[in-house]
Amino acid sequence: MASTDSTTVAKDGSDLAGLEAGLDALESRQSYRTPFRQTFVQKILPPVLAVALVLAVWQALVSFKVVDDPTKLPAPSAVWDVVQTAWLQGELLGYIWTSVSRGLLGFLFALLIGTPLGLIVARVKFIRAAIGPILSGLQSLPSVAWVPPAVIWLGLNNSMMYAVILLGAVPSIANGLVSGVDQVPPLFLRAGRTLGATGLKGTWHIVLPAALPGYVAGLKQGWAFSWRSLMAAEIIASFPDLGVGLGQLLENGRNASDMAMVFEAILLILIVGIAIDLLIFSPLERWVLRSRGLLVKN
Repeated sequence: MASTDSTTVAKDGSDLAGLEAGLDALESRQSYRTPFRQTFVQKILPPVLAVALVLAVWQALVSFKVVDDPTKLPAPSAVWDVVQTAWLQGELLGYIWTSVSRGLLGFLFALLIGTPLGLIVARVKFIRAAIGPILSGLQSLPSVAWVPPAVIWLGLNNSMMYAVILLGAVPSIANGLVSGVDQVPPLFLRAGRTLGATGLKGTWHIVLPAALPGYVAGLKQGWAFSWRSLMAAEIIASFPDLGVGLGQLLENGRNASDMAMVFEAILLILIVGIAIDLLIFSPLERWVLRSRGLLVKN
């Protein structure tokens, strides 16, 4: 009888060991370097083909006289000539840097304000009931609506630009963090309290890490609102002392009825927005997903 029991225990132990080994094998990740050909086909070639298709359609509209007025739709070569001229004159990087520096600094201010505001709204019921709907309403309000009052309050200066950015971005960042905190499993909070992680310690070690996916989504949306708010402010509140950013360049093209310059500004605004996303927010999203086992690193 004892022999039978020992055999059963040994068998159960062997089964558990096998199960554990199987789970370890499932959780293990094979790390290998992705061949350049695979990277080129999957990540580089598709956007290149998309850009080429857009340029081909654009050129076809001009070449086949579908739009035969160059003041309405310039040829891609005409836009390229304007971009090349701005580069040779040393003005192109100035346009980009003026807007990018304002946008990133304004977004940093919005981050410093929106993060604690989101935590307070998410954790304090009275404050959430009081200003939660206001944050949602502000998030849906077009950013351009803030430009006239900001000009009246602060004048035509960089402070006005930053104010418009803050009013556009802070609600998105705060609401993203509130959404992330709402999705934290209650079990995590109870486990944290059991281990003594309460108050600020619980917020730092339990709530913020668990709410990170929603927070990152809010940051990404907040940057989009920051960039759009800045472009609206530069277009409407143009002033020589503010320098020429991309929004001002767009307005200058409109005033001069120079569609090549208008398209130059639009393309630069688009390229900067894509570049910021690829350089900052996409890697941050991948890191968050990878840290939760939702993305396998090749």
